[in-house]
Amino acid sequence: MERTESLYDQDSTIFSPDGRLFQVEYARETVKKGALTIGLKFKNGVLLMAYKDITSRIVETNSIEKISNITDSIACAFTGLSADARHLIEYSQIEAQINKIWYGEEISIKYLVKKISEYKQLFTTFTGLRPFGVVLFIAGIDSTGPRLFTTDPSGAFIEYKAVCEGIESDKITTFFEKNYKENISYKATLNLGFKAIIKIYGKKIDLNNLEVAFIEKDKTFKNLEKNEIKEILKI
Repeated sequence: MERTESLYDQDSTIFSPDGRLFQVEYARETVKKGALTIGLKFKNGVLLMAYKDITSRIVETNSIEKISNITDSIACAFTGLSADARHLIEYSQIEAQINKIWYGEEISIKYLVKKISEYKQLFTTFTGLRPFGVVLFIAGIDSTGPRLFTTDPSGAFIEYKAVCEGIESDKITTFFEKNYKENISYKATLNLGFKAIIKIYGKKIDLNNLEVAFIEKDKTFKNLEKNEIKEILKI
């Protein structure tokens, strides 16, 4: 006999009797299977870290980018389907450019997050579309200080002090709840994020597969090189 759930999981616009949107939940499961991505606020900025879990030595690791900039002062990282992420990042960059042209100023972080979330939510309300199988981390600094948001496949968004998505993210969330402190230094934040990655992937992680970027007050988006990471972590 066909499962009752199968009557409701073909379309993201149909609620099951117990109030679930199965297509949105499936998109969330895609995110849970993704490589670990981390966002951490520190005293004067925001740090983003992403580990590219590449199992084949014939893959050029530099061809896969999990952290990029939307503007000089707004950065983005993702977990989930890279094609979906690429589309959303390009959409975000266009929205930021339009805002700059129309209003003569850089788009605010929260307004950009709202635009992305509204766009993602549209894909849960029309037949023939599917939710984006990706969570975006949006980081930057505004007049209130460092900001760090995530946007969900459902179209929801939440602001965090510390957040992670991807494989075994529940374990790292618990780790952050115990060890994260507000207004910690940049170096301490990097060490905390690195410890979190080691908890999942072990001590033999490949620094070539690790992406680290940050945005600091009065400075623009910066990607760290491998030698800079090694210098800070003393490894």
